[in-house]
Amino acid sequence: MKSLGLNWFIEGSLDFEHKKYILLDYLQEINRHFDKSKLYPNLTDLVFHYNNLLDFKQNKTVLQQAFPQRLSLADIEAVKLTYKKIVEDDSSMLEIERIITYALSKMDPAIQTGKEIYDFVESRLNIDPVGLVPLVPYNGYFSLRNGNERTNWVYEYQITIFESKDDKFRGINVQFVDTFEQSITNTPEAIKLNLIKQRTHLPNPAVYYVQSDITFPLEQTLLPVAKRSLVKYIMKAA
Repeated sequence: MKSLGLNWFIEGSLDFEHKKYILLDYLQEINRHFDKSKLYPNLTDLVFHYNNLLDFKQNKTVLQQAFPQRLSLADIEAVKLTYKKIVEDDSSMLEIERIITYALSKMDPAIQTGKEIYDFVESRLNIDPVGLVPLVPYNGYFSLRNGNERTNWVYEYQITIFESKDDKFRGINVQFVDTFEQSITNTPEAIKLNLIKQRTHLPNPAVYYVQSDITFPLEQTLLPVAKRSLVKYIMKAA
């Protein structure tokens, strides 16, 4: 995937036409993936750059809290130094404002397209618990079936909750376990029994069967959406 640098809009020559070319080339690649219903990591990257532009426009330097994994101390210091030099040059700031305004206007429709694809994929998902669910269902397994494909992908999951003074943030970690071919005898219930027998570290796991009625790209779309949908399902039911 073609990617933009963290500070693409202020690095190098502040030439509007050049920055426009860089942006449109990036967005063309993003939309090419969206046309194939491939959401990730494209949508995450696009939203990051959109928020980064907004953040700069509001006289901040970086999205430290929202995207700590994307920024090192060296990145932060580099942005601060670059920002300090630019704010002292009125003509540079005007050109940057022009670049940012244009970029935001082009990124926004692409983000909306990505969100529409996400919502559509989520609407085609069905989540069902397999057997009884324990009182604390934050650790367990889910099997994922992609449309009419017989292969089920089994993952172990763990939901984590991070609390701040203002809100709670929920995340999910998953680890691939195995695949199985669904049949009359090889059902999600049978798979649950096998998981309990073979993986004794979770003697009473929550197990969910997640299925889409349309086939989507597994790694780039279905799995990421399924993970987020499962978190919402579990937190709503808990």
